[in-house]
Amino acid sequence: MEIMQNLVGKIFSKKPLRASNEGPPDLDDLFKDLRNKIDNLFRTGPKRLNGGGNFNQNQGTSNNGSDRIPVLPIIIIVLLIWLATGFYIVDQGSRGIELRFGKYLQTTQPGPSWHLPYPIETVEVVNQEEVRTIEVGYRTAGGGTTQELRESLMLTGDENIIDLQFAVQYNLKSSEDYLFKNRSTDSAVRGAAESAMREIVGKSKMDFVLYEGREEIALKTKELVQSILDLYQTGINITSITMQNAQPPEQVQAAFDDAVKAKQDLERQKNEGMAYANDIVPKATGSASRLLAEANAYKISVENESKGRASRFSQILDEYLLAPVVTRNRLFLEAQEQILSSVSKIIVDQKGSNSLLYLPLDKMINKQPRSLNKDQSSRGSVNSDKSASDIINSTTTERSRGTFRTRERDAR
Repeated sequence: MEIMQNLVGKIFSKKPLRASNEGPPDLDDLFKDLRNKIDNLFRTGPKRLNGGGNFNQNQGTSNNGSDRIPVLPIIIIVLLIWLATGFYIVDQGSRGIELRFGKYLQTTQPGPSWHLPYPIETVEVVNQEEVRTIEVGYRTAGGGTTQELRESLMLTGDENIIDLQFAVQYNLKSSEDYLFKNRSTDSAVRGAAESAMREIVGKSKMDFVLYEGREEIALKTKELVQSILDLYQTGINITSITMQNAQPPEQVQAAFDDAVKAKQDLERQKNEGMAYANDIVPKATGSASRLLAEANAYKISVENESKGRASRFSQILDEYLLAPVVTRNRLFLEAQEQILSSVSKIIVDQKGSNSLLYLPLDKMINKQPRSLNKDQSSRGSVNSDKSASDIINSTTTERSRGTFRTRERDAR
């Protein structure tokens, strides 16, 4: 510490050159005094004498060991400072590439590290996880976008030209390959991406590229670009490829829009036809099913009715065989009752009787409800006539049956 203080004191000690009343100091004297101090600082031998053999009074009057400069401590301090320049810190997501005389030595992980200072060893800190973006077919600068037709115009498999713009995002998977086996990363990625995209588009149809196949084309292009970059050992990892814009060239845009509108109209009319078919077909199917069900029901009812009639006929036949006269008369009376019940005429048999019959026909007709429709009204009138005829026919039938029983009794 005392040595350092002596050095500082010797360097910055001042000697008045002139008295304050003599004016400002001379610049030549100032420079001369500064040069003498620098010479005395780095001088290790005895101090020079003035012309008469006397010591320079400005530099001191003695020549003992206390006036010598301590060279070894200064060298040690400078060496420590030089060694301290070898410390460095690698951030998270980065890698440190140490070089010894320009040759690769090792790769350091995130955290503090040390290497031999320059010029023996140097270090290159590479951000390995940073996502970089390459634009193909366009450039974004100053908030605007400029188109690069030389990169964006591509030929499809059906010999159509499209304007395709996309972006490539990548990071690093090998810092060593990125530094030592790459000359221009952006140019390598852009060239590989453009070549891969042209190959994929050249094998696809125009409609597939413009509409439904964008995601599939992007995935295929990513795989192809990655294989190309791995072949050249670039140390680059493609994270994603994004399709920015895909459209026909500007010169044929109007004609292409007309074709697109015609296709959309075709699809619309197809959809309308399908909607109409979906509305009509279920209704027709339902109607057909209903008619089939009604026909089956009618078939079953007719069959059952026929079976019932046949069974009834068989039963009547058995009864007829047992008592033919009685069965025949009963059938005749039932037929007359059924026939007379369905007509609107009233038959009164007053043979052999002078009594006056009173039939309240107006009341019998008015018993039907008034809220019936025309069909129900007509049916009601028939039913009214039927009710009246039933009353009369029942009387006539009873009389006829009485007469029939009397005749049968007489016959016996």
